[in-house]
Amino acid sequence: MPKMKKNQKKRGRSRYSSSDQPEVTRVKMPYRRNGEMFGRVTDIYGQERMGVYCEDGKHRIGRIRGKIKKRVWIRQGDLVVVNPWDFETEIEGQSEKCEISWRYMKHEISWLSRRNILPESLDINNIPV
Repeated sequence: MPKMKKNQKKRGRSRYSSSDQPEVTRVKMPYRRNGEMFGRVTDIYGQERMGVYCEDGKHRIGRIRGKIKKRVWIRQGDLVVVNPWDFETEIEGQSEKCEISWRYMKHEISWLSRRNILPESLDINNIPV
């Protein structure tokens, strides 16, 4: 193995230590004119489908958008932006559907909660089953 030169740096695995959080420069907000809203993932069904509790108080079946399907891992309890389907006919006893278009990271969620942008109905402990 060759020796390192004087000003050469070691290539580390992680750029941030566990205590450092990336600085928040921009946070995506739901575009209300298109019907987007905040939601919390409550269940994972498989095949890119999840149970989502939306800020309007409805439980919907969320489908992960194709653009983010293989780039973003969405877990139970994550805060997401959803876009309800407006072309769907409502059938009694069947959940409505929506599309998941964005997932927030921990530092973005804390930034949103500090500025009181998140609705209280989406607190992870108060979601009705």
